[in-house]
Amino acid sequence: MNGKVLAVCLSKEKGTTKKQIKSGTFLEEYGLQGDAHSGNWHRQVSLLGIESINKIKAKGFNIKFGDFAENITTEGIDLPKLPIGTKLRIGENALLEITQIGKSCHNACEIKKKIGDCVMPREGVFARVLNGGSIQAGDSITITK
Repeated sequence: MNGKVLAVCLSKEKGTTKKQIKSGTFLEEYGLQGDAHSGNWHRQVSLLGIESINKIKAKGFNIKFGDFAENITTEGIDLPKLPIGTKLRIGENALLEITQIGKSCHNACEIKKKIGDCVMPREGVFARVLNGGSIQAGDSITITK
């Protein structure tokens, strides 16, 4: 199963939606450079599939990339079904390892306040960066063994 990156997003503060950027850099064992959620922990990068976002859009909501606070919006991979420990090669050099599927939603969630629902706790995945590299929309995502 292969996919692609549709968007790269970051935020300077936790608890806010993220803004789409043209390109970014994954830093090994840290996360997406400049993102508030980066650091020495297991949720350095968040990923959410457009398939999940489209479920909310189908309810009539206008959603932009980053509104669910995802760093990477993907297409073509059923992210919530990936087992913990799955490795994803993104672009030429970046390698991520899935560390968590879903999360507890916090009360300050901007999107949940705005539309009453957040798909990230159910279908978002989190990863740590095993190997850094540049990332941009259009990059391929390959599941590695």
